[in-house]
Amino acid sequence: MKKAPKTFEDAMARLEALTQLMQNPDTPLEEAFNHYEEGRQLLTFCRNKLTEVEQKLQIVDNEQLTELNLDPS
Repeated sequence: MKKAPKTFEDAMARLEALTQLMQNPDTPLEEAFNHYEEGRQLLTFCRNKLTEVEQKLQIVDNEQLTELNLDPS
């Protein structure tokens, strides 16, 4: 990975860019493989961030993970 992302959103944006690069039929195989490896590292970063947030939510919710309802109605 070139450099570690600072945020979850940065990592997701880079994953989207890598996906586009790998889908391009003109991308050389070695380059596509390097993009794949970077993507795997970014996925690990994202999973770790999500786990961190889940743990914080459990603490805030008194150790009970509750469903987040984003429906305003």
